[in-house]
Amino acid sequence: MALLAIGSAYASYEYYHSSYWHSLGLARGQPVLFSHRHHAQELGIDCRYCHASVQTAAFAGMPSTHTCMTCHSQIFTDTPMLKPVVDSARSGQPLRWTRVNSLPDHVYFDHGIHVAKGIGCTSCHGSVGKMALIAKGQPLTMRWCLDCHRDPAPHLRPEEEIFSLSWTPPSDQPRRGRELMAHYGIERSHLTNCSTCHR
Repeated sequence: MALLAIGSAYASYEYYHSSYWHSLGLARGQPVLFSHRHHAQELGIDCRYCHASVQTAAFAGMPSTHTCMTCHSQIFTDTPMLKPVVDSARSGQPLRWTRVNSLPDHVYFDHGIHVAKGIGCTSCHGSVGKMALIAKGQPLTMRWCLDCHRDPAPHLRPEEEIFSLSWTPPSDQPRRGRELMAHYGIERSHLTNCSTCHR
């Protein structure tokens, strides 16, 4: 009986920590089949073009239909795949995107401060430039977040690389990370305080 209980506990633990439980790599249905790989990687459109408030607000923001129509009023205007965008522009009703990365209500997260302190988009969102359809790239669990909050240096980037989809840490990242912590004014002492993320 004890063996069964231990086995069940172990199986539950593994399931909870699995990529399946956290929906990693699973694309969610969206009103438009938008490819980050095509737009961000192949065309080189900067993350901030569509997610305009990512540097200043808690929420990165979703692009307005006007943002999409900046290009698509001129190119691929009659593509059936873009019909929801065209209909949205005509009606004035915004597209209803399905959230891919969501956190519990008791968690406070601010995109702006993470970007301002040198955390790149792909650190949390995964290899967005390789995703034909957007999917959750990291588990975003408390444990996952705390791993970075306890030791942010390995994850920090220079300012000019924050929005790069292809940045990889250099071989001397431990040294650079320490320098970047000083540059960004990061104090580790408060990063693991409960009130940093739970308000």
